[in-house]
Amino acid sequence: MNVHFTDKQQAYIKSQIEQGDYQNASELVREALRMHQIYRVKVIEDLRTAVHQGMSSGTSSRSVSDIIADGVKRHAKS
Repeated sequence: MNVHFTDKQQAYIKSQIEQGDYQNASELVREALRMHQIYRVKVIEDLRTAVHQGMSSGTSSRSVSDIIADGVKRHAKS
């Protein structure tokens, strides 16, 4: 298997090895893939939970436009 990295990614990998955090690039990439798997499973579980909550919450009397407007207002405050 061949994997190609950008210059920026190669520099990051090199810096991690030089700092002593990893012995070699393979070790870092294996950890990154493990972390990606954990992250992906978590995101999928969170989405399933949100969909289930939404489906279980009943019918809203608000229009789609009202819901979008509320989301825009909340996003602007943060």
